[in-house]
Amino acid sequence: MSDRGYPEAVADEFLAPPTEFTDREGRTVEIRPYEGTEEGYEALVEMYDDFDPSDRAQGIPPGGEERIREWLDAILDDDCRNVIAWCGDEVAGHATLVPDGDAYELAIFVHQEYQRAGIGTHLIRGLLGHGQAEGVQKVWLTVERWNRAAVSLYKKIGFETSNAESFELEMGLRLNPDADSEAASDENEGDE
Repeated sequence: MSDRGYPEAVADEFLAPPTEFTDREGRTVEIRPYEGTEEGYEALVEMYDDFDPSDRAQGIPPGGEERIREWLDAILDDDCRNVIAWCGDEVAGHATLVPDGDAYELAIFVHQEYQRAGIGTHLIRGLLGHGQAEGVQKVWLTVERWNRAAVSLYKKIGFETSNAESFELEMGLRLNPDADSEAASDENEGDE
């Protein structure tokens, strides 16, 4: 059991993918759940192999094709939730929810050629919609406190700061009610 703090209130409902939108550059982008196809896997490897090293945080995504494949094999397994932003047949971004105790850790990556076009916002909303549909209850992430654009986006979506003791902020979001609080709520409704 983690000691992370999560908001008491459950987040608003997020639209589950597939979704499609036009980014700020006029490109049509589709957010889709990762389907486990070889085409999708290889497109992710290609995006990460071309990923700008200066955009890496905490050692991810790793560099080098072999390490990228090992990392993807770990985060694309059945316990994780993954969505991909497709621009034609090219991956523009990827977001994942990785199980961590009673919650999921969120990580999002947008290729440098697609940044600052609104794709990250749609990608994170799509991932959270996918997580809600899959019954994920709590999500957390870390972000460098100097990354004001990301912090602002996460707050706008509903994340709240739970730990700010280092150079990173830890933020949490409650996607679905806890099973314990649902059971208690059902019992209380029966008393009325």
